[in-house]
Amino acid sequence: MKKSTIAALITSTLLGTFAHAQVKQTKEQIMFYTADWKGERFPDGRPKVPDDLLKRALDVSTEDVWDFLRGRGYENQFEGTWQALHMDKAVTGRALTVQYMPSRPDVTKAEAAEGKSEGRIPWEFNNSWPIQELVQGDVYVADGYGKIADGTLIGSNLGNGIAAHTHSGFIFNGGIRDQEENREIPDFNGFYKGYDPSFWMQEEITCINCPIRIGHAVVLPGDLVIANAEGVLFVPAILAEQAISTAEFTNLMDAYNFELNREGKNGGQFEGGWNAEKFAGFKQWVEAHPDQLKMTKEEFEQMYNETMERMNRRNSGAGRPPGH
Repeated sequence: MKKSTIAALITSTLLGTFAHAQVKQTKEQIMFYTADWKGERFPDGRPKVPDDLLKRALDVSTEDVWDFLRGRGYENQFEGTWQALHMDKAVTGRALTVQYMPSRPDVTKAEAAEGKSEGRIPWEFNNSWPIQELVQGDVYVADGYGKIADGTLIGSNLGNGIAAHTHSGFIFNGGIRDQEENREIPDFNGFYKGYDPSFWMQEEITCINCPIRIGHAVVLPGDLVIANAEGVLFVPAILAEQAISTAEFTNLMDAYNFELNREGKNGGQFEGGWNAEKFAGFKQWVEAHPDQLKMTKEEFEQMYNETMERMNRRNSGAGRPPGH
């Protein structure tokens, strides 16, 4: 094959790739970053964390999930210091990620042409484009690079649109307007960096469903979002089920330990003292309080046995280096 023919094929392939890799990421691009996910996916390629896990995530402790993630090398998954429409109401869901940047005329022109060719309405205001991609159970996660004045990513009209599509809400590293009207929308909550009465100006979307940064945290499309008064956690989809189950198990241990402390049965071991006898009492306590169990009995048994094995190895000194 001639070099000119090979060059033409390569150029054609690259142009074809770029033609479908503009604002909205392709399924292949999303799967590249989430390759370890083996479960169900949305048509756009995002991992589909199970619905029941979204409900269970409402009741876990931020610290417990954070501990689990950090123990597995995920140290950049939490961002604190937020305002919220309803600070006392937690939000969970699957991340649909969006990246915003300051406006630049040539980028604005290119994106407007793309929106027009795709039949997007309105094609000239692309802060509405992500809302058209949302489905129930999603959380609209946007990096607005902290811009608040003239960086209000939604008002009440777009807020109603998000609520209708997701029945959950949004996480914005940026601002919003129409704060009070957004608070009145049923089945809707959102966390944001500030309020301002200004309009959205000199800002545009550069990517939908790509990896983004929210403050100190890194977010991939399909991550499990857990937002509450403490802050926002972004849990990788591949770890979501294990993270929630581990947090639930830790919560059960805490509940049992709190009861022992209240009844004066822990001696001086207010936080620890977990030996075989205490674990046996813990298991009996769980059996007597089935309403406390969020995971299945089989999951609990497995986690209980694994915890006991780790304790036994630790107590026997297995795996310790010489001299320890």
